[in-house]
Amino acid sequence: MDFAVVGLGDSSYAKFNFVAKKLHRRLLQLGGTALLPVCLGDEQHELGPDAAVDPWLHDLWEKVLGLHPLPLGLSVIPPGVPLPSKFTMQFLPESPRSCSEEQRVARTDPPSPPSELQPFLAPMVTNQRVTGPSHFQDVRLIEFDIAGSGISFAAGDVVLIPPQNAASHVQQFCQVLGLDPEQCFTLQPREPDVPCPTRLPQPCSVRHLVSQYLDIVSVPRRSFFELLACLSPSELERDKLLELSSAAGQEELSQYCTRPRRTVLEVLCDFPCTAAAIPPDYLLDLIPPIRPRAFSIASSLLAHPSRLQILVAVVQYQTRLREPRRGLCSSWLASLHPGQAGPVQVPLWIRSGGLTFPETADTPVIMVGPGTGVAPFRAAIQERVAQSQSGNFLFFGCRWRDQDFYWEAEWKELEKRGCLTLITAFSREQKQKVYVQHRLRELGPLVWELLDRWGAYFYLAGNAKYMPADVSEALTSIFQEEGGLSGPDAAAYLARLQRTLRFQTETWA
Repeated sequence: MDFAVVGLGDSSYAKFNFVAKKLHRRLLQLGGTALLPVCLGDEQHELGPDAAVDPWLHDLWEKVLGLHPLPLGLSVIPPGVPLPSKFTMQFLPESPRSCSEEQRVARTDPPSPPSELQPFLAPMVTNQRVTGPSHFQDVRLIEFDIAGSGISFAAGDVVLIPPQNAASHVQQFCQVLGLDPEQCFTLQPREPDVPCPTRLPQPCSVRHLVSQYLDIVSVPRRSFFELLACLSPSELERDKLLELSSAAGQEELSQYCTRPRRTVLEVLCDFPCTAAAIPPDYLLDLIPPIRPRAFSIASSLLAHPSRLQILVAVVQYQTRLREPRRGLCSSWLASLHPGQAGPVQVPLWIRSGGLTFPETADTPVIMVGPGTGVAPFRAAIQERVAQSQSGNFLFFGCRWRDQDFYWEAEWKELEKRGCLTLITAFSREQKQKVYVQHRLRELGPLVWELLDRWGAYFYLAGNAKYMPADVSEALTSIFQEEGGLSGPDAAAYLARLQRTLRFQTETWA
């Protein structure tokens, strides 16, 4: 069997393209013939996965067409010719009542545990900023009422929330494309085996489609420009779009779009003739759907019955573009103010997380959670304290004690009760920056004793950029200095902890 494997991954994660590499090796072991070396696309590359995939695809098609030439009378579809859209939109002459009232797929009384197809509309109870007013980042503690939802969760689980586009962006999008937001349509697949998106009601209004389904503030990929060029009636705009979508134009595309994080909506505004001519049938091919965002649950039902809390860092940063870049979900959640304009409801559901905690009462746990990475550990500590489980060690890091020390009073109260050992690292309060990995090294004898003698579990949560590698390096140093292990033996010890789930991580890019 001939085969070729392409992997799409992110090199900020430890197991970069692990599945693609393993599949390639396994197919070789089974006697397959690799047409090409495995391709490892990397989301962290400034040109994205295309930097690796482009040349690999060129070589692949040469190989495939050499082995399997096209039948007589058939030729490769030339560039500039769009494939038919996946769906057709049948616009309705009148807006039916169910459409004008925006059919909801979510319910406030679901008959079964909520899911992506049937989320629970959870009332937002509080939306409180927990960083100081002069702190550079707005971080919110948000609480939802989940009474009657059938939702249950444990420490380490995550809640998924599908965000919505801002009303101003929805209005601007409809204006640029010449769409009536109140018009309703039904969606029909062109092929019989293609299902319609389950998250879209039938019939559906344009407003619902744009506000709750199309990710118009995502950064468009190369395929967006390729299809847009095919649909453009303007020669000037089409030439520019073709240039941006060509292999030779990837550096320019990166400069125009990827680095400054220019959005789909902003690109459409830059190509007004093209945007106004986009057939509505192609909207779902052109623009990706909004993906639900996952948040670590920061509370335990044992401490807060019928409540679910999350800690949300509101994403906002500046590029060379005039408008600040904003995270879709965090900005949307921060904009919701329960009680000011009536009740606020947010669709959500639960998914098992990547962290599982020991059930035995005498097993210690070491938790390293700088910044918002502390969220799942608050849930774990609340749960363990409620179940009289001792041996809770928390390493927490932030910039300033008086600006972003989340749940300081709660931790201090648990310390007084003997339920928690808290170790802090305030990185900006002294000339030399101090991080959680430095505190781990300082307490190396304790960390080694807990792990090697008492069978402790070690947990790490937070940003995936540098911190996980720094913490792993600190641990291997502790194993060498306190355990007397050689470098290879220390690495093997850490690997054994990971293999037996005594070292677990939950990180994000």
